[in-house]
Amino acid sequence: MASEGDNRPPIIVKKVTVIEGGHHGGAWKVAYADFVTAMMAFFLLMWLLGATTEDQRKGLADYFTPTLMKLKDTGAGANGLLSGASLTDVDDYPNRQGQTGNMGITIPRDAIGGPKEAARMIERITARTREELSKNPELAKLMSQIKMVDTTEGVRIDLVDDADFSMFNLGTTVLTREATELLTAIALAIEPEDRKVIIRGHTDSLKWKNPGRVNNWSLSAGRAEATRQTLMVEGIPDSSFRRIEGVADTELLVKDDPSDPRNRRISIVLAH
Repeated sequence: MASEGDNRPPIIVKKVTVIEGGHHGGAWKVAYADFVTAMMAFFLLMWLLGATTEDQRKGLADYFTPTLMKLKDTGAGANGLLSGASLTDVDDYPNRQGQTGNMGITIPRDAIGGPKEAARMIERITARTREELSKNPELAKLMSQIKMVDTTEGVRIDLVDDADFSMFNLGTTVLTREATELLTAIALAIEPEDRKVIIRGHTDSLKWKNPGRVNNWSLSAGRAEATRQTLMVEGIPDSSFRRIEGVADTELLVKDDPSDPRNRRISIVLAH
């Protein structure tokens, strides 16, 4: 005989899965957060560009520029025995051209100076000076008084005395007429180079009767200052001068003959 409970309806269990964040899920929040972060970075970049100087921006760019060591990790021969120091492969350092077989020095693209640049500068200065002096036949001969050489400091222009020419009146800091005109030509020749200028006065080794009052140190320094003043009058800005000094007879041009007049000279250095 069937019991009374057998007539009850069956029990149906319904499973409901609840997804947190609503029916769209939470993925949109991640995308929105990325968007807001990107916009914040963008506006921060715009603010930095407007609030910093050119030098500060360059410093920031240099900070994030890959170093040579990083470049070497992916450079020529990086997977070989020499680990980036291949002797024959072309490297990918930031040089002007790919350099083959050169482990000595790598020249950055924005570098200034170097033997080639110094040689070109000497050519430019020589051409401008010759052009200026050629306007007066009497001054054209003064080209022989000018010596130019590349040094560790920069391109050095020596204005040298000899038996027939003197930059200054004997024993004074007063420029001769020819020397003033020569410096005028030099000023016009070096002004376009826009380099810091070092002026150095030199003397021969002839002694003074009263060295306690006047001597070769004070004479060479005074002549260097007289040269600076003349160059400034002829267009070289005062801010361009880095150093003015007198070295007396400590840096002789003709070491075998300290009294040789060629030791009396003015050196004008265009610093690297």
